[in-house]
Amino acid sequence: MTEELLFEKRGEIGWVTFNRPKARNALTFAMYEGLAEICARVGKTGEVRALVVTGGGDKAFAAGTDIAQFQSFESGEDGIAYERKMDRILGEIERCPVPTIAAIHGFCTGGGAAIAAVCDLRIGSASAQFGFPIARTLGNCLSMANYARLAALIGPQRVKEMVLLAKLMDAPSALSCGLISELLPDQAALLARAEELANTVAGHAPLTMQVTKEALRRLQARLGDENIDDLVRLAYGSADFREGMAAFLGKRAPKWSGA
Repeated sequence: MTEELLFEKRGEIGWVTFNRPKARNALTFAMYEGLAEICARVGKTGEVRALVVTGGGDKAFAAGTDIAQFQSFESGEDGIAYERKMDRILGEIERCPVPTIAAIHGFCTGGGAAIAAVCDLRIGSASAQFGFPIARTLGNCLSMANYARLAALIGPQRVKEMVLLAKLMDAPSALSCGLISELLPDQAALLARAEELANTVAGHAPLTMQVTKEALRRLQARLGDENIDDLVRLAYGSADFREGMAAFLGKRAPKWSGA
């Protein structure tokens, strides 16, 4: 793929690695699109029977969208276009007909957490931290599909705590609420277990994998079909969003106005 998004085949398993370790694997639009392309392609080619998604380096799975991607935003309409783009990309990942496994070490926030949430299986190391700290960083919001997906995974109250408190969830808490299914002691053990799980599902009936994934995706989609463009426009079109972005890039605390 590219230097920032790596793809490697090991037998029947495809390994996708976010490779911007110096930026905690912050995601560019090209990286998002590249992952979506891989997920669409393997469904057509049958080149692998499972995908593992992980982060390069030892600090992060992916620490959200690179803030520089937002600098051209001028109004709430840009926010709506962005969330539509993200829903399309996340939908491509979710529709991947082969099982997807997120192997999470370190920070898994924002867009990184959204990617993990659409993977079929999520396992984490002891250093994993999850969240959407937008209430103290950018002042934006999630799409309805993402709110619904998270609520289905961990329950509405946990989603409120995660977003309203802007507090990252540690690995034991993620395990207890079902956000991850297994907790491994370190990165080496995490990757070894990811490979083991990938080989297990790769050996199972592929149509059972595909049908089950799609049936549950369709069920989930019913929960997220409400249009909240007015809410997205309100958040992304606000002075607070512009202040949050300026503060983040300027490495200072934002001064929220509620407007």
